[in-house]
Amino acid sequence: MKNFKDLGVTPEFIKSMKEMGVNQPTEIQERSIPKLLEGQIDYIGKAQTGTGKTIAFGLPLLQKINPKKNEIQVLVLAPTRELAQQIKKQLFKLTKYASERIFCEAVYGGEKIDVQIKNLERTTHVVVATPGRLCDLLDRSAIDISNIKMLVLDEADEMLSMGFLPDLNRILKFSTGAKNTWLFSATFPNALNSLVKTYMNNPVRVEVESEQLVNENISHKFISTTIGQKLDVLVSFVESRGMEKGIVFCKTKLGAQKLKEELSEEGFSVSALEGDMGQRDREKSLRSFKNGASQLLVCTDVAARGIDVPNVNFVIHYQLPENTEYFVHRSGRTARGGNKGLSLAIVLSKELEQLQGLQKEFKIYFGKYTIV
Repeated sequence: MKNFKDLGVTPEFIKSMKEMGVNQPTEIQERSIPKLLEGQIDYIGKAQTGTGKTIAFGLPLLQKINPKKNEIQVLVLAPTRELAQQIKKQLFKLTKYASERIFCEAVYGGEKIDVQIKNLERTTHVVVATPGRLCDLLDRSAIDISNIKMLVLDEADEMLSMGFLPDLNRILKFSTGAKNTWLFSATFPNALNSLVKTYMNNPVRVEVESEQLVNENISHKFISTTIGQKLDVLVSFVESRGMEKGIVFCKTKLGAQKLKEELSEEGFSVSALEGDMGQRDREKSLRSFKNGASQLLVCTDVAARGIDVPNVNFVIHYQLPENTEYFVHRSGRTARGGNKGLSLAIVLSKELEQLQGLQKEFKIYFGKYTIV
């Protein structure tokens, strides 16, 4: 396996990563960083969430910035406020030992736009933005993205799922200068192909296979039940785990809210996270789960994208995902930082075939789980 020096990363960034506990590149980093450093290319990286994509694009873009130029040189688009904050935080950590200061700002909904406009008046080299807030800033002529050299679309599939296609079209048309576009995504829906054909020039493609990404520290189990007993099974399981923290996944926003209410009635401390919630409610739910006030977080796939909560003991697939690649993303919320975790699917008999498909696709084994 190569190290970061072999990939062309400069010593000051390697020093920052060592401090962050990052010593060896992941596959998406190993395959992306040299390509993004070596030339002016458009690029597509397909890999699951949690595989280190921020460092995969973050290191090359930081090394390509000219800190002496007082202009926005890089724009990173992310689907949610939480992911935008996370990217900005990681880029900031990476620049700790840079020979010249590189300045990064994040702009997103839920915060006062006037404050963000004032922040953008300072020297800014990198802007991390959610599409909606960036369009608000463009409407006010409060941001200049005409000189950007790199545009990164992170979690591009989720931006489309959340209805940001019109905003993305507008932003991509607006930034008309000679730039390189780097697109990172866990899945590749058809709508992404039209963006690629319209706005990207012969992109280099790298794909990390899903089966390589299933964390070996995750134990995969299943319980087969009936629709009438499903909630009882979930309740019995959670009770058997004492005060352990877990995330419960549903397919729909309505399903997540309904299950949250049902679990609350059973006496559990529960937060919900779904796409229709306002930013303040989302933050309140996440904060409650992170600080232990809520034992359970019930959420949808889109709402959970980009969220990193430590010490999650188990993940429950209360409903199997429509898109099989979401299964890896869901399961990856547990067993983080070298810890062990449980991924439990509560399924109906007619869904057992689906489980077999997941076993085959991701080369994992589902054992039967018995509630003690």
